[in-house]
Amino acid sequence: MTVAEISELRRLLRDHNFEYKIVKNTLAKIASAETPVAVARDSFKGPVGIAISYEDSISALKKVLDYSAKNDKLKVHGGIIEGALCAPDDLKAYSAIPPREILLSMFAGGLQSPLSKLAGALHATLCAFPFGLEALKTRKSQE
Repeated sequence: MTVAEISELRRLLRDHNFEYKIVKNTLAKIASAETPVAVARDSFKGPVGIAISYEDSISALKKVLDYSAKNDKLKVHGGIIEGALCAPDDLKAYSAIPPREILLSMFAGGLQSPLSKLAGALHATLCAFPFGLEALKTRKSQE
């Protein structure tokens, strides 16, 4: 990749509070020793760029994969998510996950749905009760 392309990728990631670093393989191997990143030691071959996210790794992954789709020179050979080494196919599957805020709203909606259905059923019973009493009163008066 050219310097301009790397700078564009860095700027894209920096705008979202992520980092992109080019590292020497020997330094990466030494720095990763006894850390969750140690699972990737065998992947440090050839030119290596590392995208780092301290909060939302899925969003950083999406940005890198989007840039990789636009620029054929950037090849994603693997990644580490929550301490697990992931192959490129796994990374594509992870990138399909919606953002954290949407997942939380889906979870809250899933919790709310049964309660709102129960409230609706109880409300319908309470609303139907006076009509039932009125029908019973009309029936008794006709007898």
